[in-house]
Amino acid sequence: MQSRHRIFAEDLLLAAEEGDHFDRVPDSLVLIIFNKLADARSLGRCSAVSRRFNALVPLVDDACLRIDRVITDAADAEDAFGLAGPRPRLSHLLKSMLLAVLKPFSHCDAKSAAGHGKHGAPQQHHSPAQVLKNFSSIRNLRMELPVSDVGTDDGVLLRWKAVFGSTLQSCVILGGTKVDRAGPHAHAPAPAADPEAAGDDSGGIPESFYTNGGLKLRVVWTISSLIAAATRHYLLREIVKEHPTLDRVALTDAQGQGTLSMCREQLKEFRDKPLAAAAAANRTQVPACNMKLRYAPLLELSDGTRIHGATLVVIKPVGEAGGIGGGRKELDEFVADAFDGPFREAVGMLSKRRTYLLEMNGF
Repeated sequence: MQSRHRIFAEDLLLAAEEGDHFDRVPDSLVLIIFNKLADARSLGRCSAVSRRFNALVPLVDDACLRIDRVITDAADAEDAFGLAGPRPRLSHLLKSMLLAVLKPFSHCDAKSAAGHGKHGAPQQHHSPAQVLKNFSSIRNLRMELPVSDVGTDDGVLLRWKAVFGSTLQSCVILGGTKVDRAGPHAHAPAPAADPEAAGDDSGGIPESFYTNGGLKLRVVWTISSLIAAATRHYLLREIVKEHPTLDRVALTDAQGQGTLSMCREQLKEFRDKPLAAAAAANRTQVPACNMKLRYAPLLELSDGTRIHGATLVVIKPVGEAGGIGGGRKELDEFVADAFDGPFREAVGMLSKRRTYLLEMNGF
């Protein structure tokens, strides 16, 4: 009877003669696996495994860059937006956005991580463009910021989605002063703790909306969301320029508050037309816009979710027939598909209510 050690040695010898079975996997299949992986940090680690992987990783079509560490000087960020003066409320609302966007980002490549040393040497940080520079064939890129851009109080709902080309094309904002769940007696209307919820349900806006700061709050939400979207758009300028293969880009955040999206047509326009940057700010200039506001004191959704002071704002630049490069039908489809889950239902319900028109100057 042969010993276990001898059998094991014979198996190793046989495997060495046959070669590595993984080498028989075609490159096309390995690329499919890498595209499913997508995460830029994991792909960076894979590129350090072998020369073959190092040559294949830059050829992936799909990449996701999650930014989990940010370094900045908050004072410099506030100065960049002119927030160091006597505007504490606006500064508070935009603080998270400034800390999330106006700063260098942590490098996701495993190769740089290996060079940090063992003696506590400071880690080197790189921009997203530097992280992605070795990816030569990206078609679909998703980037995720570690925090939401616009600070809100607990229980407040704020979601936005914006489409940009060389400038803003369309934006939709969904907000609510409070979100809760219906109690066991959902058929009985709950007392209106929120002053805004005291209005009628005919589709109109109650008088209290104008007198208790409700309209002012929606204006702050709108301006803050547009600044957040324009700042993300400005962040993408170098990435879009250096990756002509891109067909789709989405820049979101870990909390899912906002999404900036660009498709092939918008990316082409972004490359071909000069970017209009806002004065003294690291963001794209927001053009003069028309806004449609719809409001409901209380929305009760099918899953029991209740949104108090529910507000839908649809924004498009002045002079644009429908936004996002198309007509009214395209804009309506964009609004209807902007959010998932219960918020999609909320948009559908608000879209049936009375529309109020507003105008906003560029900034």
